[in-house]
Amino acid sequence: MTSFPFLDSHCHVDGSDFDADREEVLARARAAGVGAMVVVAAPRDLADLERPIRLAERDRDLHATVGVHPHDAARIEPHWWGEIERLARHPKVVAVGETGLDYYYDHSPHEEQRAAFARHIEIARGLGKPVVCHVRDAHGEAADMLEAAGVGRGLGGVIHCFTGTPEDARRYAGLGLYVSFSGIATFKTAGPIRAAVKEVPLDRILIETDCPFLAPVPMRGKRNEPAFLVHTAAVIAGEAGLPVEELAARTTANACALFSLTAP
Repeated sequence: MTSFPFLDSHCHVDGSDFDADREEVLARARAAGVGAMVVVAAPRDLADLERPIRLAERDRDLHATVGVHPHDAARIEPHWWGEIERLARHPKVVAVGETGLDYYYDHSPHEEQRAAFARHIEIARGLGKPVVCHVRDAHGEAADMLEAAGVGRGLGGVIHCFTGTPEDARRYAGLGLYVSFSGIATFKTAGPIRAAVKEVPLDRILIETDCPFLAPVPMRGKRNEPAFLVHTAAVIAGEAGLPVEELAARTTANACALFSLTAP
């Protein structure tokens, strides 16, 4: 058991993958030193939008977001926006998203992804809450949209599960955004992502699991869970030239600053 608390800045422990053993998963996270978790919304339909909030209401260490993943941007109906804004006002909701642009899978047309991204940013601005951004194979366009909207300059934001180049990371950080690293950074082929760590100031780095996806080495191939955050943290600490204890303290402080949380 570690004596220093981590904060998992992006997880999906509300999902069906954890229905059978959710309490055990949360207990293992705490035993591993993960003191708090941000449960990020990625609903397939409107009925799923409240799941992270309901879970966070029952656990003081959990916090929620509200939004629709870019994969599902084409599924959004006009009346969803009022519900997203209503739920985003909930006191346990610390951010809007995840939203953004994903041109790798192209599950939704680019135009609809851009429109949904812009609408999420608008809601976040109106409520004074940060934006959780999912970006894949669209970093230049996403950065342009974020810069034009002033995200990072008075409106908080994070690029979660960073998959871009060191140059992309440098641009995001220069815009005042946080950059979050996931288990992908531990993969053998992820040299450019590890190199990107050095391009992000220490007060802008976050770490996450994105569980149940992207389990880090040496847990790769298993269902990911918050307790595995320690493996990603060890790799990011090495790239940042920090002891793991200091990386834990810095990333937790950064997440608390972004999401307006009290440190666990």
